[in-house]
Amino acid sequence: MVESTVDTITAVRAAALSLESVSRRHGRGDRETTALDAVSCAVPVGSFTAVVGPSGSGKSTFLQCAAGLDRPTAGTVRIGGTDLGALSEAALTRLRRDRIGFVFQSHALNLVPSLSIEENVVLPLVLAGADPEDEQVLSRGRDLLTRVGLAGRGMQGPATLSGGQQQRVAVARALVTGPEVIFADEPTASLDPESAALVLGLLRDAVRIDGRTVVMVTHDPVAASWADTVLTMDGGRLR
Repeated sequence: MVESTVDTITAVRAAALSLESVSRRHGRGDRETTALDAVSCAVPVGSFTAVVGPSGSGKSTFLQCAAGLDRPTAGTVRIGGTDLGALSEAALTRLRRDRIGFVFQSHALNLVPSLSIEENVVLPLVLAGADPEDEQVLSRGRDLLTRVGLAGRGMQGPATLSGGQQQRVAVARALVTGPEVIFADEPTASLDPESAALVLGLLRDAVRIDGRTVVMVTHDPVAASWADTVLTMDGGRLR
């Protein structure tokens, strides 16, 4: 029993992301609903995990709680051993900025239309205090745009790009801080198959080349097939 407990603690500390008995309830009394029901899992460092399930299964709530975008009603969420529940709102904001990357389904959430493509990519660095005119910052943005196949497009606005190209910019921005975990929420839902494959390939490369950890929520079994591990949610629980 002692060895089992030690093994569990060691696994949690080694995980890029861990959830322990995490629940999220909404409303009160007769109107209370349970979006997550005592969910526990550990996502290894340098892995690609897909969370699948039908609409209303709890997978989006899973991502929001795991990424620190929403606080669970009960349980513990850790990023690299850091207990998110123990952080103040300011500290949680810094953790999301410095240690997490995001790729959302909505282009409006991914990119700021008033900024150039290059400015969008380096925005997390600027928010962390970097000089937007610093050559190292600009070079980092250009290098990532080259990597996602958009070299030479940095001074254009996001509106000049297709949906698939905008998602590739979002992946570049998610990588710019060298995050521990990248969370992707239905990143290919509005894309054609070719564009979806390009985006999924970039997420796969973030794991294979950079050693990042990717957690993707999707309803698409084709998208899920790119992952190392697939977790299925139903009724707020992992099956």
